[in-house]
Amino acid sequence: MSHCDHDHNDNQPHKYDVPEFTNTEMIVREDILAKAKELANLLTTSNEVQFYQKAEKQIASNTEIQTLISSIKKKQKEIVAFETFQNEKMVKKIEGEIEQLQDQLDEIPIVSEFKQTQEDINYLLQLVMSVVRDTISEKINVEAGATEAPSSCD
Repeated sequence: MSHCDHDHNDNQPHKYDVPEFTNTEMIVREDILAKAKELANLLTTSNEVQFYQKAEKQIASNTEIQTLISSIKKKQKEIVAFETFQNEKMVKKIEGEIEQLQDQLDEIPIVSEFKQTQEDINYLLQLVMSVVRDTISEKINVEAGATEAPSSCD
């Protein structure tokens, strides 16, 4: 049986298709996950995350904000209903009403600060990921370079 023959074989798993890891590799993987959790816990102590959690509680307990959010959700459901009936005029009207409600919501300081903090946290996460990615790329390039062109400075 050639290599191509088994690829179309009833999707049965084959012993040689399952990657095998040595105990050392599994320990490294657990170590990476542990470090990732440690970093995540560290990030939760950042000012951005701390403020986000406080703002989230304030928003949840603010009657005015919750009323506006409920109204927006209700109107979003109305839009779906009018779209079903292909009533474009009512869809446009309700979209305008949602926009007004959203503007009212965004004018509340804690809401705009909450949104800004969400953006800050996303930026922080992207920054951490880019540092990880760049460090790995740098390491790979350095090692690849050393393999391809060994230094003659022994």
